Amino acid sequence: MKMTLLAAALSMIPAIASAQPIDPKVQARIDRILKGTPLIDGHNDLAEELRENYGGKTEGLASGTDSWTPKPLMTDMARLHAGRVGGQFWSVYIPAEVEGDRAVRDTLEEIDIVKRFIAAYPRDLEQAYTADDVVRIHKAGKVASLIGIEGGHQMARSFAALRQYYALGARYMTLTHFKTTDWADSATDVPKHDGLTPYGVSVVREMNRIGMLVDLSHVSEATMMDALDASAAPVIFSHSSAKAIDGHPRNVSDAVLRRVAANGGIVMVNFAPDYVNEAIWKWAADRDAEKARIDRMYTGRAQADVDAALDAWVKAHPQPVATIAQVADHVDHVAKVAGFDHVGIGGDLDGIPSTPVGLTGVQDYPNLFAELISRGWSDENLAKLAGGNILRVLRQAEAVSRSMSNVPPAADQLTPDYQ
Repeated sequence: MKMTLLAAALSMIPAIASAQPIDPKVQARIDRILKGTPLIDGHNDLAEELRENYGGKTEGLASGTDSWTPKPLMTDMARLHAGRVGGQFWSVYIPAEVEGDRAVRDTLEEIDIVKRFIAAYPRDLEQAYTADDVVRIHKAGKVASLIGIEGGHQMARSFAALRQYYALGARYMTLTHFKTTDWADSATDVPKHDGLTPYGVSVVREMNRIGMLVDLSHVSEATMMDALDASAAPVIFSHSSAKAIDGHPRNVSDAVLRRVAANGGIVMVNFAPDYVNEAIWKWAADRDAEKARIDRMYTGRAQADVDAALDAWVKAHPQPVATIAQVADHVDHVAKVAGFDHVGIGGDLDGIPSTPVGLTGVQDYPNLFAELISRGWSDENLAKLAGGNILRVLRQAEAVSRSMSNVPPAADQLTPDYQ
């Protein structure tokens, strides 16, 4: 699972009331915008949650998954429709520690989960392979379903695997996850390459050739810059926020935002509380430090005593909360620095242990739109944010792929199994 010490801390946030009801006139405006342009979220981890906690089952996703045990979900069919979702990139995530042939097998198993829940709910979901597919499926009243591979380790240094993922419907790959690979540096690990290695550059170019979006969420800033140098197509950040507001290493600096604008790419803003509110990120670091101190000081004591001491610290130092307004601050900042043509939404729902107030699941996207309307966003720019920008990026990636039709596939160094 993606659970870390920080995630465990965030998961202890108490339940908080949802946002205020949306004014009917505002809701009507949101509905009009999202009828004309599909709301496309860049990253949802439903498949990983089903794999980790429910044995990969796809039954029961019609509604009511917010009450499932052992872990409630943030996504189901009824709530997708309530949230006016028109398109979703379903993330296929496996832990960064899993490598080689097993990484390919586990990735295929999770792609299979995505395909099975798409097939299980044909009145709600349909798989999309192109931007035109997304538009057509949205007009039919269904959620256009795309796939994103959430880590370069999942291709196991095999261009053949990368191409087969694309054939199965994957339309982006995140170059790293939380760990640096042997060809790309991660934002949350010790750098080894100062960005991309020559092999990493060849991965970016092969992704351009086949039409797969290059996703720079999770990578180091040096990797971002190298990928921007290498890519002939617009890049994406499927689920990242603005570093100028929250200094978390997973977020995107203004220098990179300006490069994204020049590249024609998009940053899809993440809802993860510690990526949205810097005070939460710092609080979690303080809590981890206190836990380490308590573990040291209470050596030889019962675990109940250790837990009680940490609980007392948390009670004395309440955790901050994230809000819709803070998420909107990140959206505003990306739009200000990169431009309205380069911002989108990548909520990371079902991949985060807690959410901002009023953004508790896929049903709550209209709350964010209502907040932005209160800030004076135009219908045109809201439509770009919702899905217009990512559709443009998809179409540009498709065009780049067509322009490279005479470029031969990248070759793997194959070792025969039998000599």
